[in-house]
Amino acid sequence: MENKKIFSIIIVILIVAGFGMFWNLPKEPEVIVTNFEKTDLIRVENPRPNQIIESPLLITGEARGNWFFEADFPVVLVNWDGLIIAQGIATAQGEWMTTDFVPFMATLTFTVDENAYSNKGTLILRKDNPSGLPEHDDALEIPVMFWE
Repeated sequence: MENKKIFSIIIVILIVAGFGMFWNLPKEPEVIVTNFEKTDLIRVENPRPNQIIESPLLITGEARGNWFFEADFPVVLVNWDGLIIAQGIATAQGEWMTTDFVPFMATLTFTVDENAYSNKGTLILRKDNPSGLPEHDDALEIPVMFWE
């Protein structure tokens, strides 16, 4: 009888501990990409990570000349679920045929779905890659929040 009681207590403890593990599961960490990860290639002045943005969005910064091709590179704005809501071209504001930093500028006009699940999005600045070879791809992703 005593063994059954001990066994029952152990089972109850294990069940409670099991439920406790599920209730306290750590949430996936929110990944925040910052400009510091690629400061040797591209630096963005505006917008800053997690900044609230509205349309039209002026994008400014500087990138190494090899980030450009024919003085520009693509820029994409996606909403919380990765749908493209705007795309455009960032244009060099100086001589781009260099390995030095060159100022750039782009403007994106977009509309945000007022009924969207989240007001979060991502601005993606892609290194221009005319070769199409994946080993030459690169991008900087900046998390942003849309003005509600």
